[in-house]
Amino acid sequence: MTRNRSAFSVTLATAGLSMVGFAVRAYERTSRRAMFHLSVGFALIVAAAIATTVSAFVTRFEQTRMLLSVNYLITTVGYLFVIYSITADE
Repeated sequence: MTRNRSAFSVTLATAGLSMVGFAVRAYERTSRRAMFHLSVGFALIVAAAIATTVSAFVTRFEQTRMLLSVNYLITTVGYLFVIYSITADE
């Protein structure tokens, strides 16, 4: 069971970091601010997911409310960057 969770976590992190990489590359190619905001948003979302997983195992799942609260805060900020990248006028 632990191997399955590890595989899912690695897959999620890899997919998320790939999206960050694609957005950064798009920003480098186009210099569009929207791509910059998109890459920041994806980076925050992926960082929150990875940090929450690692922190949960380090704290032995004892502070799940705090971990989830921090996760939701960082993820929400990440989504705000993604939304801004889509809706902002250039």
